[in-house]
Amino acid sequence: MDTELVIEFLGNVPLLQRLPSSSLQKIAQLVKVKHYDRGDYVIREGETGDGIYFIWDGEAEVCGFNQVDDENRLEFQLKQFDYFGHGLATTLQPAEVIALSKLTCLVLPHEHNNLLQPKSIWNADKERDTCPLVEHILHLEPIEVNIFQGITLPDAPKFGKVFGGQFLGQALAAASKTVDFLKIVHSVHAYFLLVGDFDIPIIYQVYRVRDGKSFATRRVDAIQKGNVVFTLIASFQKYEDGFDHQDAKMPNVPDPETLLSMEDLREMRKTDPRLPRTYRNKVATANFVPWPIEIRFCEPNNATNQTKSPPSLKYWFRAKGKLSDDQALHRCVAAYTSDLIFLTVSLNPHRKKDLSVTSVSLDHSMWFHRPLRADDWILFVIHSPAAHNARGFVWGQMFNRKGELVVSLTQEGLLRPGRRVFLPKL
Repeated sequence: MDTELVIEFLGNVPLLQRLPSSSLQKIAQLVKVKHYDRGDYVIREGETGDGIYFIWDGEAEVCGFNQVDDENRLEFQLKQFDYFGHGLATTLQPAEVIALSKLTCLVLPHEHNNLLQPKSIWNADKERDTCPLVEHILHLEPIEVNIFQGITLPDAPKFGKVFGGQFLGQALAAASKTVDFLKIVHSVHAYFLLVGDFDIPIIYQVYRVRDGKSFATRRVDAIQKGNVVFTLIASFQKYEDGFDHQDAKMPNVPDPETLLSMEDLREMRKTDPRLPRTYRNKVATANFVPWPIEIRFCEPNNATNQTKSPPSLKYWFRAKGKLSDDQALHRCVAAYTSDLIFLTVSLNPHRKKDLSVTSVSLDHSMWFHRPLRADDWILFVIHSPAAHNARGFVWGQMFNRKGELVVSLTQEGLLRPGRRVFLPKL
């Protein structure tokens, strides 16, 4: 049986939505095909069976135990994408499964049951506590079919609320886990509706809007206290050959290895006599939580959040640590990072001493053009063409080190003067 078809099928099996792509790839290669005629016993009560059965085509029925009656019989009729059986060879089946029609099943043998018990949704073998912080932040717990739970870790960036990039990354992760991994996200459109509370979990409800041969569409609502606080729609595409060109040019900037990290730059600014005393005191006393993303500004200077500057910015970024090899994860990390320093570039021409601003993302869009690695250096080029009516607008481009355009982005957000500040601090 064609491996790609099997992978697409497995992506629709609810039991498997918690698995990393590496596990699904192995399962696709290990399953065995079994055919049954109508009335055949697939499993008899008291047998061990051959493993976990996934219904590829046809229908079957569970029978032979007391809970089945006329009122709930439909609950025990199995159709495509349903599954049954035990992964352990020593466990006896408590009921019988009989084919109601011609039936085809994919069977994962007992000895490969460990593939159904991964350490995280991104890596089958690595404990979450040992993976990079951003990968841990983007881990979700599957609660039910199409429902996931995320939390805000104690050492995750917050800025007084749930960080918008966390909503983006976690919601995109939830959507990705309901699509077969041959389809990769190519566009994301999101709206930030309410401020998130980082002290309580976030429920991500995924809606399977469309599943096609080449494309799939998902909508995700992030819910807290019964309210939708964030919503996202994402489109996924299977790779195919096509036209290829790039007009965008990566700016000529210093290599990231020659630049200071954000943490080093912050330490220098605490004692730099060329900077205003009030600014240095604020930096020195601020409670700074290191970010899970390493950032290096291409044009470090003496400008501060009290200094006017052009509405543009360029910086290199990469995840701290080696991420698991799952392209979906790397795109989720890029989405997470894209909200760290983006909208605030709209404030650059308006900065002054004692400026206080409410800064809240309103909507965010991303287009992924090419594969990327978020644990390798990516150049983020940002420009703000306009700000008006208490809203700022920014667009951005992300380039890999070869100069290939990997992501295009836009964001609009509220920039309301004279209120509490929700800005990243250097």
